[in-house]
Amino acid sequence: MHKLSIIFIFAIQLCFSQEKHLKNLTQLTFGGDNAEAYFSPDNSSVSFQSNYKKWGLQCDQIFVMNLSKEKIDSTYKPKMISNGKGRTTCSYFMPNGKDVLFASTFKSNDSCPPTPHIKGKYLWAIYNSFDIFVADQKGKIITQLTNTPGYDAEATVSPKGDKIVFTSDRSGDLELWIMDIDGKNQKQITFGLGYDGGAFFSADGKQLVFRASRPKTEEDVKEYKELLQKGLVAPTNMEIYTCNIDGSNLKQITNLGKANWAPFFHPSGKKIIFSSNHHSSKGYDFQLFMINTDGTGIEQITNESAFNAFPMFSKDGKKLIFSSNRKNGGTHDTNLFIGDWVD
Repeated sequence: MHKLSIIFIFAIQLCFSQEKHLKNLTQLTFGGDNAEAYFSPDNSSVSFQSNYKKWGLQCDQIFVMNLSKEKIDSTYKPKMISNGKGRTTCSYFMPNGKDVLFASTFKSNDSCPPTPHIKGKYLWAIYNSFDIFVADQKGKIITQLTNTPGYDAEATVSPKGDKIVFTSDRSGDLELWIMDIDGKNQKQITFGLGYDGGAFFSADGKQLVFRASRPKTEEDVKEYKELLQKGLVAPTNMEIYTCNIDGSNLKQITNLGKANWAPFFHPSGKKIIFSSNHHSSKGYDFQLFMINTDGTGIEQITNESAFNAFPMFSKDGKKLIFSSNRKNGGTHDTNLFIGDWVD
């Protein structure tokens, strides 16, 4: 296993005194929108998505960054794992630590699908051409894990190496599904009306943490269903939930209002880190928070910049990687940062 504490000799160091749980914070990307960076099983690499135009990208593609590189700076371009066609999202390492899982629209069209725009609404597109694939380190597609009409994406792998959880709308709503590591035995495990997504396994592989919207009023239900018919969701009201991997023991962890999303279990299994704007009078101010799995003890983790999200712990809990728009020179860029985690 590579020792991450000695590998970023040439990278930019970014330390902020208010962020007491983060030390030796290091910037890993330097332009574009870079997000959903997740460690390989041995913590030596991360996979992530980027739309950085200087890399010749029109929309998100999947990259792998080897963290043992001697030099990670603005001149460094990591290896692209996706084929450069269509739009990709939600990468995750397979148990062998080499192959990478991700969702892509390339089977439908080589071009990037359009980004939705409805005046006055912040929306996410739920492209019905997304399916889940596995590629090797050379970018060759090894297997296609889903092949049903509709949206199949947001897949992550159990630390036990036996299961994959993903989000699908094949049943008429955006629900969590689980399947074997080879794509067999696909089974729906959540059933509440609303967007269930962004699920991750606990370190022992027994539980899931995820974000969910739960429209309750007649007006909210109508709007949710109408947007979903158009392949859209409005991710402005979401809370954090947990459940067992078969969907049992469903629990709502947060009840904060606004958008609470991008959750990830601390390796201890006793806490959850997530991104939220519940504290802000402005919609676009997302900070990282930590909460106990019983919903108590919420603590703010980040203070810098107006957007911090997609946190993931290394397996040993010593590192945290996340996306942030800090230190972007006044641009709209969102970059990846990694730091030592201090409990």
